[in-house]
Amino acid sequence: MLGRSTNRWGRACLLAAACVAAAPALADTFPDKPIKLVVPFPPGGSTDVLGRLLARKLSETLNASVVVENRAGAGTIVGADYVAKSTPDGYTLLLSAATTFTINPVTYAKLPYDPLKSFDAIGLVGTTTLGLVANTSVKANTLKELVAASRQGQAFAFGSYGAGTTAHFVGEMINAATGMHMMHVPYKGSAPAMSDLIGNQIPLTVDTVVAAAPMVKAGKVKVLALASSTRSALLPDVPTAAESGYPDINLTTWFAVVGPKGLAAPVRQKLEGALATVMKDADMRKSMTTNGYEAEYGTAADYVKRVNSEIPRLRKIAEAANIKAD
Repeated sequence: MLGRSTNRWGRACLLAAACVAAAPALADTFPDKPIKLVVPFPPGGSTDVLGRLLARKLSETLNASVVVENRAGAGTIVGADYVAKSTPDGYTLLLSAATTFTINPVTYAKLPYDPLKSFDAIGLVGTTTLGLVANTSVKANTLKELVAASRQGQAFAFGSYGAGTTAHFVGEMINAATGMHMMHVPYKGSAPAMSDLIGNQIPLTVDTVVAAAPMVKAGKVKVLALASSTRSALLPDVPTAAESGYPDINLTTWFAVVGPKGLAAPVRQKLEGALATVMKDADMRKSMTTNGYEAEYGTAADYVKRVNSEIPRLRKIAEAANIKAD
């Protein structure tokens, strides 16, 4: 009996020793084949652009090929679910927006993934600022002036690039903070919403500064306020909602890189280190700014903190405004 127990103890020790020895080896050999960076949006979109910037820099840092694979559909659910169910070996990663991690969990009754239980975070990579955009026929030039016009009886509607999107949430934040009752008009994307705004079919939209900046410079629209804590480099003259007296209007579209739950510690640490290095790179940060992103690196712990703090906040807004995904 004692012999069998001793043998079992010996085998356990050998197994533990083998695992300890394997960890450095795994860190040394990873990656030894191409890494897929899944972007759950169609090619050519803003997240796809960010994905390709990241893929290029990660390839240089890891000395291995990192390729973007677009898996769009169902409000990012298709791509996110694919990564969540992938083998947790570090060769399949997801780059996605807050839509995946905090919007979907409060707008869908059921999801095939969980933003914390299904993924191991690698890190946060940046944000995109949203703003309240008006067509040139709207007399108000600031958020305060718009609120004043609303209190005098003028009715307004705001468009967004879809029901249950970050833009929709920002519009409802504006309603809640200011007491306005702007009607929401959902569009299938930013382009048709912006087209109707310019064509005076709708007075206001909530959209990203990336979409709005070229139209502002062309004199076709104006941005009344930004839903961020700081001004945007693309529209430095536009004040934040907080500067306008409404600090509760603050919601950005943020982006994170995650892998499937269960990544080996050496692999996860190597990916985290590579992402941190990339986000410190001056060329990467400049490219992000040029494409309308605020380079904002955050650790895996920062991702967890943001998800945990943002979901309850968004859930309250969703319940109050009855926001549900299409």
